[in-house]
Amino acid sequence: MASNGCDRYVPDAARSVKILILGPFAVGKTTYVGTVSEIRPMHTEERMTQAGQLIDDLHGLEEKTTTTVAMDFGRLTLAEDIVLYLFGAPGQPRFRGMVQALTAGALGGLVLADTRRLQDSFDAIDLLEQAALPYTVAVNAFDGAPEYPEAELRESMSLDPRTPLVLLDARRRNSAMSGLITLVSAILARPHLEPAP
Repeated sequence: MASNGCDRYVPDAARSVKILILGPFAVGKTTYVGTVSEIRPMHTEERMTQAGQLIDDLHGLEEKTTTTVAMDFGRLTLAEDIVLYLFGAPGQPRFRGMVQALTAGALGGLVLADTRRLQDSFDAIDLLEQAALPYTVAVNAFDGAPEYPEAELRESMSLDPRTPLVLLDARRRNSAMSGLITLVSAILARPHLEPAP
């Protein structure tokens, strides 16, 4: 059974595209993958333990009770000839080695950001830049979070003018889809479309 009401089969001629969904702890990656996936997404969320609370910074996130311990996985047929395989990675620094391994074969990444802690998304951006992967930054809407003009967001995150930036709500499918559409458009605009080694 699919998460969005239907199960879809991948067309034979479709091109498979691996996309990473990155960002800091508790930025909405699991929600995002669940919202856009056309199949029942695979989640590896576990209840947080006292030991984990000693390692992970929960300042301002006291209501967070679960965490991704491996990855989230979903699939989305974007067009008849493009099928996206979505890999949502954990955001804690202790998982950086695993996230680096996930870049193998990926064609791009979507970095989720929270305006209350924009600096927490820098690690994900750095990782994608080191892997030479195109990416889009998606500012996720949180209730009560401050809103800023695009120019201020770009300046705060030191984004290259060519880096796509979108505002979205990971809980709403049409809004969440805008991030992937923007990212795939940027990937297709590249002169040479080659996966990371």
